[in-house]
Amino acid sequence: MNPAVDASRFEGSYLGDAARLPADARLECKICWWVYDPAQGDPVWQVAPGTAFTDLPDHWRCPTCDGAADQFMVIDAQAS
Repeated sequence: MNPAVDASRFEGSYLGDAARLPADARLECKICWWVYDPAQGDPVWQVAPGTAFTDLPDHWRCPTCDGAADQFMVIDAQAS
């Protein structure tokens, strides 16, 4: 399938494929816009700083809106 014409794909989505994410990837919840930054971790879920998004536990959810991990989009580090 050609990704350019697949309507289920959108910019920033990793489509639940953790293999596509670098360890330092920052991701933003597409529901509430909360940002998971691996350098900071997640104190609500007691995730230690330095934990990659791909290493979050399966039960992890957005600490602000309870959105599932697959509802997160990659933030382009080059964007200003």
